[in-house]
Amino acid sequence: KFCFEGQSLLGRVRTPVSTSQITAKASVCSTVWNFRGSIFFSLSVFYSVIPAASYTDSSDDETSPRDKQQKNSKGSSDFCVKNIKQAEFGRREIEIAEQEMPALMALRKRAQGEKPLAGAKIVGCTHITAQTAVLMETLGALGAQCRWAACNIYSTLNEVAAALAESGFPVFAWKGESEDDFWWCIDRCVNVEGWQPNMILDDGGDLTHWIYKKYPNMFKKIKGIVEESVTGVHRLYQLSKAGKLCVPAMNVNDSVTKQKFDNLYCCRESILDGLKRTTDMMFGGKQVVVCGYGEVGKGCCAALKAMGSIVYVTEIDPICALQACMDGFRLVKLNEVIRQVDIVITCTGNKNVVTREHLDRMKNSCIVCNMGHSNTEIDVASLRTPELTWERVRSQVDHVIWPDGKRIVLLAEGRLLNLSCSTVPTFVLSITATTQALALIELYNAPEGRYKQDVYLLPKKMDEYVASLHLPTFDAHLTELTDEQAKYLGLNKNGPFKPNYYRCLGLPRNQGHLGSDELPALELVFASPTTYAYMNSEK
Repeated sequence: KFCFEGQSLLGRVRTPVSTSQITAKASVCSTVWNFRGSIFFSLSVFYSVIPAASYTDSSDDETSPRDKQQKNSKGSSDFCVKNIKQAEFGRREIEIAEQEMPALMALRKRAQGEKPLAGAKIVGCTHITAQTAVLMETLGALGAQCRWAACNIYSTLNEVAAALAESGFPVFAWKGESEDDFWWCIDRCVNVEGWQPNMILDDGGDLTHWIYKKYPNMFKKIKGIVEESVTGVHRLYQLSKAGKLCVPAMNVNDSVTKQKFDNLYCCRESILDGLKRTTDMMFGGKQVVVCGYGEVGKGCCAALKAMGSIVYVTEIDPICALQACMDGFRLVKLNEVIRQVDIVITCTGNKNVVTREHLDRMKNSCIVCNMGHSNTEIDVASLRTPELTWERVRSQVDHVIWPDGKRIVLLAEGRLLNLSCSTVPTFVLSITATTQALALIELYNAPEGRYKQDVYLLPKKMDEYVASLHLPTFDAHLTELTDEQAKYLGLNKNGPFKPNYYRCLGLPRNQGHLGSDELPALELVFASPTTYAYMNSEK
């Protein structure tokens, strides 16, 4: 009872704190114990200095999950999480997320009569949060068997992983994994006696890379790969160009529903959340340089400009660069402003965007963070040298100190800021997660020969379907074409509403190669018959 009362008053603590912590901190407040409410005030002051994070930060058990013998209530031990006892709290977070993910819940409802993923064995490597947990459980409701690992060593919510494990979901992830733990978890998902995956859902390409490296024969039974991030998509295109991609792959990152919504709107909100939680900074008047003006960069720039920051942009693509200029941002080279800016944000998906030379030239207390996927955008490895001192000042915040006393503020060790240090809008993630689910359904049910060993975009009809599932949330009503209007435009009244050559994104970076030349172009517009039947089962 005490924990729950404390939780209701401590606004920045997202979940109850442990009994041992309450006891330890209560002793400090013994002198004011007799004053009604003083204990809650004292605790609120104490916890107000703790950065908002997951329930996992309050765990007082530092034993490595790999060294624990845990079982869920059903007696299963086919999982590895921080603490299975946190499952109740994780289940509450998942239930809250479900309220903001209408499309996935709609797919579950339809799955009561159909199982479009029956027989699918999906191995996944994504962020493990309440939102992705809703996706995982939806895939299970659609008939799939799944095993899951985390694509980021810091983004896992331990209580959510525990809830998945308690429900019988084989999940291998916890917040703060080491590099060795990261690959061990992936291997535990893949290398299982009596179970072999036939579908891959990846975020960043690490899972795909691991299977290629360790278990290449598995690709004989794998029907396809669905990849979410720009980093992973780059790796798939490299494999395809080298002739080493041995299964079809779906590029979700460049789908309209991912680029226009997740990359833009999600980052527009979460960049401010991540910076505020970690640094408590004021944005007005700060000079910021954003490296990359793709959809992620656009979202970051728009948010910071709205808060009164002075925003510079670096960009390699002249088209994106022109957009930045037309949107009112000054286009520069990083070297030109590195000495004066207060914040450096990378959004490229590339490597060594911020080098040691840049880091050496930064002003004192410059904040450095990454909103791309991989941790290679900032050359963090070059900072691990004897002459530099690392000082952890709070969760996910390090001061790197030079011999002359200058320091930079490095967030999440150069990994993804918004998922490592804050949260992201659930509704936006619903759009991306639904796109991933339909991409899996499409690849799994596609007739033989439809997709070759290449990288494909999601059929436009399915992009439109994902968007339509989210419109009722806004009480939005689509206008319907008349027969005459549809004939005039040369369109089907029910879509797709854009021809295949129409570039919804305007600036697609990875859409130049749509697939094998032998595949008719219009074929890319149409989903497989099984997928269409599922999509049209309810208007």
